[in-house]
This record gives sequence, structure tokens and C-alpha cells, in this order.
Amino acid sequence: MNFPHSTGKPRIAISACLAGQDVRYNGGHKASDLCQSLDEHFDWLPLCPEVAIGLGIPRDAIRLVGDPQAPEVINPRDPGTDLAPPLRAYGQQMADALDDICGYVFMQKSPSCGLERVKVYQDNGRPSVLGGRGAYAQAFCERRPDLPVEEEGRLHDPVLRENFISRVYAYADWQHLLAQGLSRGALIRFHSRYKYLLMAHNPQAYRELGRLLGSMSRDDDPLQIGPRYFSQLMQALRRCASRGTHSNVLQHLCGYLRDALDSSDKAELQRLINQYQQGCVPLVVPLTLLKHHLRIHPDPYLMQQAYLQPHPENLGLRNAL
Repeated sequence: MNFPHSTGKPRIAISACLAGQDVRYNGGHKASDLCQSLDEHFDWLPLCPEVAIGLGIPRDAIRLVGDPQAPEVINPRDPGTDLAPPLRAYGQQMADALDDICGYVFMQKSPSCGLERVKVYQDNGRPSVLGGRGAYAQAFCERRPDLPVEEEGRLHDPVLRENFISRVYAYADWQHLLAQGLSRGALIRFHSRYKYLLMAHNPQAYRELGRLLGSMSRDDDPLQIGPRYFSQLMQALRRCASRGTHSNVLQHLCGYLRDALDSSDKAELQRLINQYQQGCVPLVVPLTLLKHHLRIHPDPYLMQQAYLQPHPENLGLRNAL
């Protein structure tokens, strides 16, 4: 039995220096071993906004200066030229053009690509206590608020890595659905598959999206409701699931098997779920036993749940949760 995940190889944009390209200001790169280890699963699209707007290799390092909410981007050797407008324009251009990507991995701390806590220098030569965002990354993300994005450094955290990759596959799944045609029935079936993944990440959004689709009449246009639904779904999935919410979902899934399992099987499942909730074993342990029972006692509704396999199993992402 194969538990579901998005078909195909999702395309993810990535800062070109992380892909090993020699595009940094010093003529070097910041090749990410982590991203290279994911080559089997993703089609990487390297981009460097600084090179794209005409800055050379090598070049003087640039920095953010001024207001952390709307900083300028300057070369300290030529402080009269603000590079923020062309970087932002390129971010908007790429956000519109890259309609086939399902995620973006940015270079941390970069004045063009950093997502958070980028140094913003003040008149005294010191960085502000409040960090800023890279000019290109900010413009791109404002244009594509639902796209899964993350900094490479944060992906070394197993919880954040699993969360990001889960969102990438959910995004790819939605794009596949749109390509087939978004009908009312297709939207309901999509939500049905993602109900328990949503419950694990954000129980409140689980209830709200259930009400949104539950109130949809046959006269409502799914092409109007669908984008609203998906935007709320992607925002909800940004919240990392906890041991508590995972345990709650596991208990719900066990309920579907209560008539199929004997008392000893039920007790073993409960023991492993409790051990997971207490931090004694990783999530993969109770999940593996649950899938074992599903193979013996298949339940069509459970077997199509994205929660059981939101990404390819050989990524092993839930081994460290």
C-alpha cells in the first residue's frame, strides 16, 4: 500500500550561492550540503538578484541602511546610489514569472535575500536592534504570500525542515489540482485529504476552513472560494505542529480502527502515542505502527490522508520529530 503524496518533482527556487554557483560578492559560493542532499526530490532553480540587476562578480559588499521597515540598499563605497528599487523590482518580476515553483530557499543574512534579522546599519555605523529583510526577498514574498519560503540556515532545524517540505508538497498538490480543473467536488476532496494535517498544525484553522467549505452552496463558484481556502490553508500550515497536536491527531486516527483492533493492539498503540507525547520516541514510531494496522485493516478514508505521508517516506523527516 502506498500512502499518498504529491506526484512529480516539485520545483524550488534557491539562492544561487546556496546551489554552489560562484556569485557572491567575493566571487565564492555558500553551497548547501543540506539542499544538495535533497536533489533526488526537488528540481532546484538557482537565482541571484544581485547579479541579475547588473552587479559584477566579484563586487563590493552591499548593506541595508536606515529604517528597518523600509531600508535602502547601498554600497558603502558609493552611498549615493540606492539599490533597493532595482532589487525590489526584480523581486516583483520574478514573483510574477515563476508560476511553476512550489517553494523558495533563501540565503540568510543577505541584504538582498535574507528573510529576517538582516543587519540594518544606522548613521553611527552600528546595526539597528531591529533587523530587516532583504530587499529582493521582501518584494518577492509580498507578491507571493502563500508560497512556502525558508532560509537555508533554519532548515537545519528538523522541525522547521519538515514543516517547510510538508508545505512544499501541499503547494505542489494544489497546483496539480488547479491544472486538472477546480470543481466544487475537487475542492471538497482536497480538503478531505488535508483535514488531519491541518488539525495537527492549526486546530483553529481546521475548524474555520471546515466551516468555510461546509457553508458552500452548489451555486457558489469554486474558482472564487478556492484561492481564499488555499491561502488560509497555507498560512495555517506555517505553524509547526507540536507533540500535543500530533498526539491529538493520532488519537483521532486510532478511533477509526477501534472496531478492527483487539485490546492488546489498542493498548500498544496508546502506549506508543503516550511515549511520543512525553518525548521518549519520535513521531515515526507510533505512525509506523498505525500504518501497519492500516495495511491489515485498510480504511479508504484514512489511507488517503496527507497526514500519514505529507512527503516521500525516504526523506525520513519524521524520524527526528
